[in-house]
Amino acid sequence: MEVIENFLNELVNGGNDILWNKGVLICLLLGAGLYFTIRSRFVQFRLFGEMFKVIKEEAKEQSGKKGTNAFQAFSITIASRVGTGNLSGVALAVAAGGPGAVFWMWVVALIGMATAFIESMLAQVYKESDKDGFRGGPSYYMEKALGQKWLGVLFSILITISFGFVFNAVQANTISGAVEEAFQIDPIWTGLVLVILAGLIVFGGIKRIASVAGVIVPVMAVIYMLVAFYVVFTNLSAIPEVFGMIFSNAFGGMREVFAGGAGAA
Repeated sequence: MEVIENFLNELVNGGNDILWNKGVLICLLLGAGLYFTIRSRFVQFRLFGEMFKVIKEEAKEQSGKKGTNAFQAFSITIASRVGTGNLSGVALAVAAGGPGAVFWMWVVALIGMATAFIESMLAQVYKESDKDGFRGGPSYYMEKALGQKWLGVLFSILITISFGFVFNAVQANTISGAVEEAFQIDPIWTGLVLVILAGLIVFGGIKRIASVAGVIVPVMAVIYMLVAFYVVFTNLSAIPEVFGMIFSNAFGGMREVFAGGAGAA
């Protein structure tokens, strides 16, 4: 068991060193974002208003069944992108790169919108219909657009491992740690509650996931914004100094860039 643990530690640490410490992942994120931003003629800004129009579209019926509407689809993707990392990630970025990291988080977020748009667009273009609606995603357009089925299979395996054993564990650990710190509740009980709630939602299929996300995401967004506004308005006198620190420290070196990219990612 110890041998396996040591092997996994070396594997993870080696991967982290290449992707994060050497800045490979940050360069890929920035490079891809810039490429898609230019090729799409700044789609994230050009069609920003269009988003508010299409989000109202109703679901279309297929084989007598009504699919997921635009707002539910929007809620699902927001739920998959926004999480505890948006809080802890920012804190880690500032701790690692100082106030200047915040500026680069803004940059990565703005150009990353183009990458997210292209991902979603490709999923729509190369999706397939079935008896329950549609199926699509990276594995589908890797096979159809790139003609690399093996790459789609590899992606599916890795994303299953990543989300099944890593991503959810990180989220659950962050939540249970915060609950323990705030309310002195044993993480085991928090974990059990999360497992039960997640199971009830996930095993209900895409319809239940969409329905729950359509309710939870708006509430989450409102609470998130209210807390943010509360912090801002209770510290109004410090705002000029905060912005000054962000911009004055943004161009001190690559440390700020990498930290900001890590926080945004």
